[in-house]
Parts: sequence; structure tokens; C-alpha cells
Amino acid sequence: MGRIKSALEIALERTEGVSSDRASIGLFEARQRGKKLANEFLAGGPAVGEAIKKAPKEEAESLRQGAFSVFVSQINLPVNTEDLQRLELVGRALAGLITDKRFPPIFQQFISAVSGYLGEAVRYEEAIRQQYAPKLRQKEEELARRFGRQVKLDPFQDPEFVAFYNQNMNALKGNYEALTKQVQAEAQRLFDA
Repeated sequence: MGRIKSALEIALERTEGVSSDRASIGLFEARQRGKKLANEFLAGGPAVGEAIKKAPKEEAESLRQGAFSVFVSQINLPVNTEDLQRLELVGRALAGLITDKRFPPIFQQFISAVSGYLGEAVRYEEAIRQQYAPKLRQKEEELARRFGRQVKLDPFQDPEFVAFYNQNMNALKGNYEALTKQVQAEAQRLFDA
């Protein structure tokens, strides 16, 4: 009868030829610290550039890469003006990490475009509501006849309106989503250069 091995013995056999590379572990940890620094900065903490300058030379690039990955992931469409302020903060942070001087004007154009998006989204929503208003009134009248009393519907309670709204708003977002992808790609290209 064969001997039954413990889980520890099996694990040790499987990892027998595996050795840890302290340098790559250190770089991974530095990248993680860079991500943490970026998140702290977005929450109102100190500038990331100072921490990178103070870091040992062999860790500085990994810190920079970690911070960059967090900041570039924050490039997206704003929902409100607070998001726009956060985007401007992200742009300043990226400009500090990307040495190419072509990036700040590109990001400023992006900020201008997404500012226009916020205004356009408000106008779109109003236009959608106006376009759907007659149909909503018709549904309210039908419900009033059925129940014998006045009924006021919130358009977002009507599945047909929600589908109509989402279709139109997603078309608007689609136009601007392509722009965010372009800015992310350009930031990555200039960061890697």
C-alpha cells in the first residue's frame, strides 16, 4: 500500500524548482506603492512626484508606472462638475509623470470637450423628455380613466421611456467614449516614449 502524502509535502514537491526573484518582487511592491500614492493624491494627499523623487533610483520607475496606471484609468466621461474637477486633477498629475510637453495641450482639449459633453447631456435629456412627454401624458390619461383619479407618472417608472432614454444617451456617450479611449492611448504612448 502506498504512502499518503500531506498537502504540505505535495506543495513542496510542486514548488521545488521555483525560486523567488527578490528584485522583481521589490519592483512589484514599488508599483503597488505607486498605485497607493496615486489614490492618496486623488483623495487630497501629497503630490506623487515628490515621493518618486525621494524614492531609491531602482524603485522610482516602478513607482511612476504604478501611479500612471491609476491616473490613466481615471480618464473617463464625467457625470457632473465634481467629476470634471477630478479630471483636471488627474490631468495635472499625468502631466507631472509624462515628460513629453505635448500631453498638457492634448489633455486640455479633452477637458474642453468633456465640459461640452456635460452641457450636451443636459440638453439631450431635456429634449428626450420633451419628445416623450405626449406619450407619457397619454399613459397618465389612460391610467386616470382606469382608476378614476388623476395619476402622475415619473418618466423613469415607464420601461418604454427608460429604453428610449438609454438608447439616446448611449448614442451620445458613444461619441465621447471614443475620445476618452484616444486620450488614454495617447497618454500611454507618450508615457512609454
